Amino acid sequence: MAVTFHVEDLPFKLAHRQVLKRWVQQTVEREGKRLGAIAYIFCSDAHLLSINKAYLHHSYYTDVITFDYSEGTLLAGDIFISLDTVALNAKDYGATFDNELHRVMIHGVLHLCGYADASDAERDTMRQKEDNCLAAYPTTC
Repeated sequence: MAVTFHVEDLPFKLAHRQVLKRWVQQTVEREGKRLGAIAYIFCSDAHLLSINKAYLHHSYYTDVITFDYSEGTLLAGDIFISLDTVALNAKDYGATFDNELHRVMIHGVLHLCGYADASDAERDTMRQKEDNCLAAYPTTC
């Protein structure tokens, strides 16, 4: 199917869309899954907070929320990403904006693949998976 990119409530132009689509596809295949429809929605903190409150009943900011519509091994979902929080996290972690954005993008895909991050052990596994995926990202675009 397809990976699509959307912007909700702020100006943003995503670079290297085709490279990112192939990277997501390859990640999905490495996990033994099939790519369905995955939509990335880039937005502000305010927008993602409203989604967090409305659908998850959480009153805090976050960098990513993944809605999973997968069926069996066919992955599908909406991945909302706050660009405000990505920028803050990149600064806090000493990473580039693009590197942190890619980490959050693949984090959402890994949730669709069945990985969780509720416990310390799950977070460690998720971080290792993210690092492996980032290492597989093409360095030349």
